[in-house]
Formats: sequence, C-alpha cells, structure tokens
Amino acid sequence: MDGSDLLRFLLILAALFFACLALLFYWIASVRRPIRLWRSAKNPILRPDPTHWWESEAVFNPAALYHDGRVHLFYRAMGHDGVSRVGHVSSADGIHFDERSPTPVFDKKPDFHPPPKVSYATLTYDTDQYASGGGWGGVEDPRVVKIDDRIYMTFSVFEGWQSIRLGVTSMLHRDLDDRAWNNWLPYIPMSPRGQTHKNWVLFPEKINGKFAILHALTPTIMIEYVDDLENLRDKPIQSNNHRSGRKGKWDVIIRGAGAPPIYTPYGWLLLYHGFDPNNGPGYNVGAMLLDLHEPEKILYQTDEPILQPTEWYENDWKPGVTYASGACVVKGELFVYYGGGDKYIAAAHAPLRDFLRKLMTHQHAVLTPVKV
Repeated sequence: MDGSDLLRFLLILAALFFACLALLFYWIASVRRPIRLWRSAKNPILRPDPTHWWESEAVFNPAALYHDGRVHLFYRAMGHDGVSRVGHVSSADGIHFDERSPTPVFDKKPDFHPPPKVSYATLTYDTDQYASGGGWGGVEDPRVVKIDDRIYMTFSVFEGWQSIRLGVTSMLHRDLDDRAWNNWLPYIPMSPRGQTHKNWVLFPEKINGKFAILHALTPTIMIEYVDDLENLRDKPIQSNNHRSGRKGKWDVIIRGAGAPPIYTPYGWLLLYHGFDPNNGPGYNVGAMLLDLHEPEKILYQTDEPILQPTEWYENDWKPGVTYASGACVVKGELFVYYGGGDKYIAAAHAPLRDFLRKLMTHQHAVLTPVKV
C-alpha cells in the first residue's frame, strides 16, 4: 500500500468515524427529547359552521373511532340556543375531514326546567351565564368505543349544576356504515340523578368478560365491572368527586380521564386532564400506562404535560383548554383529537412506538415509573 492508498484509507476511516459519531449524537438527542404530541399544521381541523344552526357557535370535545379505514369524530356541537348535540365527521387520513353530517347524529332534548325567569326561547349560547361550554342542556362530551359488533357512546347529560349524569347508548357497527343515526338505542343512565359526574370512559374491550367503566382517577383509579350495561338503570355507579392529584407536580388537580383507554401490548394507554392552580386554571393533557390485567394499577405516568393550551385556538373562547376526549391509532401513528377553547377541534399526533418507548423507559427526566 503506497502513501496515496493509505491516505484514502485513513480518510474513509475518518468519515465512517464521524458518521457514526453523528448518528450517536442524533440518537442521544432523540431519546432525550421529552415526550410530546405534535400539533397538526391544519389546526383547527374543524370549526363552527354558520350554515348549520345547531353547530353555528362551537364544535369541540370530540370522540374518535378508527373504523373501516376511516377516522370518525363524534363531537359536541353548540348552536345559538345553547343546547349541546352530537355531530359527526369522517376522514381517510385523520386530518382532512371530507364528510360532515348536515344534521345532529344524536340529540337528546333537555329534560329539566330552564333557569328562573328565563324561557327556552330566550336562552342563548352564553359562556358567562352557562359555564359548561356555554350551554345549558343536552348531550355533552361524547366518547366512543367499538366492542364486538357494536359502537358504544358515553356522554354527559346536563340537567343543571346539581345534576350532571353519565349516559351510554349503542348501535350496531353496520348502522355506522349506513349512517343510520336513528338506530341509537335509548340511553342508559350510569350515574345517579342529583349528583355531578363527568369524564367516565368505557374500555374498548371487555375485561374478564365484563364491561369496564373507569369513573374516577383519584385518590385511586376506580373501575366498575358489569355484566350488562342495562343493569345500571336500577343500580347506577356510586363514584366520587375527588379531584386532588400529585403534590408538587403539574397535575395537582386531576380533572379526569380524556379519551377511552387504548390497548397496547404493554398496557392501557390513558390520556387525562389536570392542572396546577399556581399556574392558573385550565386543561393540560398527560398520559398513564395502566396494567392490562389489573388496570387499577398505574405502571407509568408523565411528570410533565404532553399537551398544553398555548395556541390561539386553545384560548379563543374559554382560555386554557386542551380537552383530549378522542384518540385512535392509524397505521402506527397515535392521533389525539381535542377541543380547543370550547370552540374548535384540533389534532395532535406522535408515532405510537416512540411515544410508548419514552413513557416506559423514562428516557427523559420528566418521565418516571410509578411504584405500585
């Protein structure tokens, strides 16, 4: 080997060394990057439609379901009358929604009396007088799962500030295919009248042959297991309104579950909402990984929010709200759908494998496993 050959060999060796070094630095930087969701550049992906009277004021807090190659959102819609109804859109890619129902797909009329000295005709969408998203009745904050051959939708029924009940209805998945919205079954109340509860979610499959309903996150995770949802008519779930979370963390106050749990081989991925009163009120999003067989056990939990209300559409009407009530996995990508500012619908996403890896191995300092 002459001098020129040796020089070429050394240059090639040096190039390989620096390439490997660059890859090493890139890997270190990527695994140390905090867990996060990436907002869609198309946000907000859904806005109020002034041509539809029932959703002219706000569209927010969507449920999400990936079914038959499309993402379906069932969202809370508000018109000028201040009544919440459920709308529907669908998309092939999860971002561009090319199908939108011109009418509500689920509409439960208010079954309580309007506030004193106010008639139904004069009620309006007023975020100051009616703080629950600006409304005063109807169907709020749906969540949707598919179990066997049925689509199940849970939601809040606003009957007044002393009575917010949880209900569940269902239809065959072929009814969704046919857009046969009249085939929703009569809803079943899950919580007692005269109490205030929100943010209950159904697991997307039965556990030990029973429906599993997560109805509280603090002081411990509480799950009700029932053989038949119809039994809840006579024996509603007794839950609590405990909201205190982890001292010294971002979720000193835990508001409740977000989207229904998502099955992964490593555990149930659950999004939830919380905030620290010292930093102001709001809805920040965090994540937990629950044990597959005993989902009352938390395996891992984020020590920082994965989504915070920093964009204009998250602060436009009701400031400080990212309400992540819908999530699904499409071709390995985790899509999270959320209500922004109680007015818009937005999307965020992350590769599910990378998301879980960071959550499970706590490769960034903000992630720590929870002792159980």
